[in-house]
Amino acid sequence: MNREELGGFLRSRRSRIQPTEVGLAPGPRRQTPGLRREEVALLAGISVDYYIRLEQGRGPHPSDQVLTALGRTLRLTADEHDYLLRLADHSPARVGPAREVPANVRRLLDRLTDVPAMVVNACYDVLAWNSMLVALIGDLSERPPRERNTLRWLFGDQATPADKLQLARKCVADLRATGRYPGDADIRALVDDLKERSPHFAELWAARDIEVQRTLTKHMTHPIAGPIELDCDFLPIAGADQRLVIYTAAPGTPSHEALQRLRETYA
Repeated sequence: MNREELGGFLRSRRSRIQPTEVGLAPGPRRQTPGLRREEVALLAGISVDYYIRLEQGRGPHPSDQVLTALGRTLRLTADEHDYLLRLADHSPARVGPAREVPANVRRLLDRLTDVPAMVVNACYDVLAWNSMLVALIGDLSERPPRERNTLRWLFGDQATPADKLQLARKCVADLRATGRYPGDADIRALVDDLKERSPHFAELWAARDIEVQRTLTKHMTHPIAGPIELDCDFLPIAGADQRLVIYTAAPGTPSHEALQRLRETYA
């Protein structure tokens, strides 16, 4: 059980809940934002001492019932509740991020000739891609394996571009939601490196936002196709702990026409 991270996560979620949201009076002289520890314990039906020890990283192993009560009290989302369970070892432990892409998935990539697509693991390493992704962002085979990582691209500079702030928040929340940090050496190394290189990443990581990414929107300007807005869908690959990422645009839109031009140009 990751007691330190469990305590930090509980503190961060407690601080965002206002007393009035859970039927409590605001009360005078609140020195910290959000609920008091005593209030969380009362609402969750556990002792104050027990909850304090959980936040301080020295508590006992919480039961399913306690975690469920805390999740309800702190108004956790489904993704956040899953993360809480993993922190308390209530989900099976996973091995490190897999790098071998199944043959059937590679065949699927080759058949996706109209849209850019790639396979990423839990570290956001790009493991495989199709020809349309090459047309969109360039040939990844020309980059060292370490640099085939979408988070390193996103936080490569000291300052994150303004048009990518929301995307950056979502990606960091997704990385945190895997529940692998700090137990997985690869993800721990990635996080430590990005925290050192990017103050913005360090700030987002410290916020402990949790949100599994399923669909998001990306904006970019291609040197040939011009401005493009793409829907990015993350599709889990069964049994591989990887995701197939597909970029699409609605038919009839300028972005869809831009993808068609890319296909014709780089075919």
